[in-house]
Amino acid sequence: MDGHELWLSQCEKIGFHPSPREYEDGTRTSQDAADQLGCEVAHIAKSIVFEGHEGAVVVITSGSNRVERKRKLKRILGFKPGMASPEYVQESTGYAIGGVPPFGHMGPVTVLMDEDLMQYEVVWGAGGTSQTVFPITPQELRDVSGALLGDVKQ
Repeated sequence: MDGHELWLSQCEKIGFHPSPREYEDGTRTSQDAADQLGCEVAHIAKSIVFEGHEGAVVVITSGSNRVERKRKLKRILGFKPGMASPEYVQESTGYAIGGVPPFGHMGPVTVLMDEDLMQYEVVWGAGGTSQTVFPITPQELRDVSGALLGDVKQ
C-alpha cells in the first residue's frame, strides 16, 4: 500500500471524503504544488514534522511561510521541538517527507496550524505522497486535523 492509499484508508476511518489530484511530476515542494495547481504558493498547506517529547509535532503552515521553532513553537508547546530526520518522519507519521498529509497519521502526533491559512477560501494539502494533493477549506482542515491554531511563522 503506498502513502496515498494509506491516507485514503485513514480518511475513510474518520469519515472524510477528499477530492485528491495526482501529478506524475510530483509536488515535493510547495512551489511545485502551486505551479501544478495554478495557485499562489501561500495556498499550499504544507506539513512540517518536528520531534516532540511525546511523539511527532506536525505543523501545518502556508507554503509561503517558514516556521519559527525557537520562539513561537516553544511558546505554544512549552518546549522547542527538534528537527526530524526522514526516518523519524516516516516512522512517526507513516508517510515520507514531501507527502506528509495534515491528518491521517499512523502514530500519535500533536498538530499545530498556522493562523495565516485561515484567510483563504481553499488550501491544498499533501495526500500521502509527493504526487497527490487535495483541496480543503481552512476551517475544515482545522476541524478534521484537530489542530491547535496559532502564529507559527517567522
